Amino acid sequence: MGTPRPLPPKVPPAERGALQISDRVVAKIAAQAAREALDVLPGAVPHATVTVHHDIARVRVSLELDYPCDLAAQCAAVRAQVVRRVEQCTAMAVPEVDIDIEHLHSTRTRPGAAGRDRRLR
Repeated sequence: MGTPRPLPPKVPPAERGALQISDRVVAKIAAQAAREALDVLPGAVPHATVTVHHDIARVRVSLELDYPCDLAAQCAAVRAQVVRRVEQCTAMAVPEVDIDIEHLHSTRTRPGAAGRDRRLR
């Protein structure tokens, strides 16, 4: 047996390679974070789209919410959770989270309450 080979010199983590996280993956993280922030109605799953440039993610979340509710408070909770979760999971900055409320569901017209599902627009 010969002498053991010397180990290669340690390369600092920042110089070992690159990490790329696709927009689609960040969008899934954002949509899950929106679900965590809300009591989501069955079938009313939040959707997110994301644009990533360098280490900055710009997020747009589409929601369906119960009505009546405090829409501003619901949106603030979603924004905070999306920013927190995306930054935590990806180490990207999230300077903006735009929210589209696509549908409002009246608690009085929900299935079971009146027998059919009507959406307020």
